[in-house]
Amino acid sequence: MIGILIISHGGLGEALADGALHILGQRPDNLAVLGVEKHEDPDVKLAQARAIIARIDLGQGVLVLTDMYGGTPSNVASRLIEPGRVEAVAGVNLPMLVRALSYSGQALDVVVGKAVTGGLEGVLYIIPGEENVKTTN
Repeated sequence: MIGILIISHGGLGEALADGALHILGQRPDNLAVLGVEKHEDPDVKLAQARAIIARIDLGQGVLVLTDMYGGTPSNVASRLIEPGRVEAVAGVNLPMLVRALSYSGQALDVVVGKAVTGGLEGVLYIIPGEENVKTTN
């Protein structure tokens, strides 16, 4: 199973994890969250993230999801990347997280692809008076 680590500004990652729990009915054991506050040292957060990765990597790899590209959380995430073992995707949203968790039994490259497409397909312009029904696989 692929480990999934959310690194986000403040409590955003925990809120996303709570949303996934609401949808999936349980918080998966392969999901971890690391919040980053303004006053915190990025090098300390990097060390914490590495410790979390060591804990949730069961041998198939870890996907790091982060909120906003260019922010401190994504800068920490970029320093964790080990191609084929630890991959990172910025722009995490709830559809991305649920998709990644749903496919976390697959290979790391598949989970990365599913996360990205889930995130992209989860962004829709809602037109008043029209049904916007979309199913994801």
